[in-house]
Amino acid sequence: MKFGLTVPQFGDFGDVRKLASLAKDAELAGWDGFFVWDHILLDPRAQPMVDPWIALAAIALNTDSIKIGTMVTPVARRRPWKLARETATLDHLCRGRLILGVGLGAPPEWEFGVFGEEEDSRTRADKLDEGLDVLAGLWSGRPFKYQGNIYRVDEVSFDPTPVQKPRIPVWVAGGWPGTRPFRRAAKWDGVFPQSSGRLEGKMLTPHDIRDIVRFVKAHRSDNGPFDVITAGVTTGLEHLADTKKVVPFEAAGATWWLEDVSPFAAGWNFDGPTHGDRLAARVRGGPPRL
Repeated sequence: MKFGLTVPQFGDFGDVRKLASLAKDAELAGWDGFFVWDHILLDPRAQPMVDPWIALAAIALNTDSIKIGTMVTPVARRRPWKLARETATLDHLCRGRLILGVGLGAPPEWEFGVFGEEEDSRTRADKLDEGLDVLAGLWSGRPFKYQGNIYRVDEVSFDPTPVQKPRIPVWVAGGWPGTRPFRRAAKWDGVFPQSSGRLEGKMLTPHDIRDIVRFVKAHRSDNGPFDVITAGVTTGLEHLADTKKVVPFEAAGATWWLEDVSPFAAGWNFDGPTHGDRLAARVRGGPPRL
């Protein structure tokens, strides 16, 4: 199992330099991945907020070996050809360490509706599916054209292609027990399941992960590498208790544990105290490695 961090790009972490410094601390502490959230307006109170892609460029230049990426990018909010250029460029900048996490984006009323964009989940899911097709086609570097219900690309080829072959890994997020996100994930390189009841405090269990692994395997068309990501909170202080928490998820088939160092994991609310120093200390405490 590998260990990463899922880090917001707002509030205490709404500073590009601070994120780049925190990513270096994570690398030195032995974490395997550093993944920033991709929001544009999570909530008007979640300020300050920085652009995750500019932050990732700074992170790429300030680290050497740790995997980096977004967790997750709402592809429906992007023009896929622009995202293809950005991700290929970033993959060169970090020398092949990029992972692209994708999903629908939430909450739709702030991330989409306030800007006059489509909030409907089915429409955003269709944009995600077609956008991923376009991304893969443009990443290939071969002549590519596309005609979908939403996007059209006349024949074109993009150069340079990403460093990683056959492409930048794509991890697909989705709420369990829904099925469409997991059928989608089976076509790509990893799945990042979320509990559909997480806002009510319901978290995924190792049993859920086992069911998800079984479902995705049933819909995979090849036997290539595939990551199963789970997220949670450990103390960084009680190693035995931390590893006991992680072990059942690995046994269930998870290949990555993402430590949630968001303010929400610390019980933060928009009107309460900040937790930046405590969360940064958790990063420096290192992963709950088995």
